[in-house]
Amino acid sequence: MSRNTKINGLLLLLVVALAVLPLALGLGDHKKEPFTGADAEAETAITEIKPDYEPWFSPLYEPPSGEIESALFALQAALGAGVLAYYFGLRRGRRQGELRALTRTEDGPDGTPSEVVTARSASEPA
Repeated sequence: MSRNTKINGLLLLLVVALAVLPLALGLGDHKKEPFTGADAEAETAITEIKPDYEPWFSPLYEPPSGEIESALFALQAALGAGVLAYYFGLRRGRRQGELRALTRTEDGPDGTPSEVVTARSASEPA
């Protein structure tokens, strides 16, 4: 097994542990909604400190339930991750393509490179 495969397996195991351990250990069992987001926790803390607090803004769209709100948040996170992955993949592919174009070689009969073709010399007329 290669080093990268071991690292990827370890990272995957760590992610699974982070997702399963809070549920297995019963963290949050004493709460009505054990795994609410930071926004809900902040709202609860603010109303406990100052019950007559008026928010400065109201949301443009209020989802009908917490499940829909969570689904929209997950969709937003997935789209953001997709855009980032596309961007970094595109950059890496372009860099690898440029590197291949600059270092492309033709092997001679004895296996040694006989000619190095660069992007500049390939585009110049012979």
